Amino acid sequence: MTYAAVVVGARVAGSPTAMLLARQGHRVLLVDRETFPSDVLSTHLLHVPAMAYLRRWGLLDRVVATGAPPHERFTMDFGPFAIAGPPPPVDGAQHAYCVRRTLLDKILVDAAREAGAEVREGFTVDGLLHDADGRVTGVHGPDGPVKARIVIGADGLRSVVARKTGAGTYDATPSLTACYYAYYRSVSGLGAEIYQLGDRTVVVFPTNDNLACVFVACPIAQFHAFRKDVERNYLEAIGRVPALAARVAAGERVERIRGTADLPNFFRESHGPGWALVGDAGYHKDPCMAAGITDAFVCAQLLADVVHRGLAGEQDLDEAVASYVAARDDRFRPALQLTCQLASMEPPSADMAKLLTTIAADPAESTRFFGMLQGSTPIPEYFDPANIDHILSAGTHRPLDSQEPRT
Repeated sequence: MTYAAVVVGARVAGSPTAMLLARQGHRVLLVDRETFPSDVLSTHLLHVPAMAYLRRWGLLDRVVATGAPPHERFTMDFGPFAIAGPPPPVDGAQHAYCVRRTLLDKILVDAAREAGAEVREGFTVDGLLHDADGRVTGVHGPDGPVKARIVIGADGLRSVVARKTGAGTYDATPSLTACYYAYYRSVSGLGAEIYQLGDRTVVVFPTNDNLACVFVACPIAQFHAFRKDVERNYLEAIGRVPALAARVAAGERVERIRGTADLPNFFRESHGPGWALVGDAGYHKDPCMAAGITDAFVCAQLLADVVHRGLAGEQDLDEAVASYVAARDDRFRPALQLTCQLASMEPPSADMAKLLTTIAADPAESTRFFGMLQGSTPIPEYFDPANIDHILSAGTHRPLDSQEPRT
């Protein structure tokens, strides 16, 4: 049996890719070594553009029905001042949501199956098939070879498909932070809270079941010291925000603290004869912008569109996939650069501090700022010198010492 596509990895990049190709009438096999529902390390924030993709795909109501609360506003607290407000709506989607991956991934896997993709869970890919010219022609699975016109690796940071094809990285920056998080009951607010504390960042995302994901990041240089006593260092960081610390102390931790320092930033070579990469397999970055799921959805749509053209004979398949990689890189290179700047945890320059305080003083501009962070406003457009001049000239700048201090 030969499939049009085998998609390796059935989470937030692989399942939508398989679903979209199956909806186009292609014979698709979607495989994952896990069974669903299952959890995975994740910030699990769906920015408003991600919710717009779910709406476009007919899955928005299912995700909202999980009971995760809408994030009505974002607050980015720098201590002397804070930028706060709702992000802008996108294509009929109004709010961000933070949905547990046990729920979200199962919805996506089920949607791929309903679209007509064959789904095999508990399926481990041991290697790739090649023809005499070196073209990838399928995968080695637990029951033997499976042939396909294209193999799509959606299998994450440590992608088997990437490893077996020898895909290298570029625009690469090593891990800049280490991150830890846990779930607390009765800590949720009305939206996402981000506290910039210099050598620590603390984030609160309300999620399902009246829980909040409470997230702490530290510079990678402090990782070994942090991990010597994770509990103490995690709570110490939260304690630097007294009002939040009181809420956490009054709440109940319901799961263990989880974390990682394996957070490299890169693009990976993501296409070759008979293969492609999507999601974290091809583009990985620090979670400081919580954009992983949103970006995975964007890339799944981009890749599915071009693979369809190739499979349908409208364009050479390899050329089509190459165009996807070029489009992905053009779209996300500014985001990768901004991610690395934010993850470095360097204090803002005087000019940047002036800009941020101006934004904080203007509710409308705060919303536009969150639009840039969520990906609905292009980063180069937002930071264009003409736009910066407009913000500074139109805004009401307040000195740092006149801002409300963090409590």
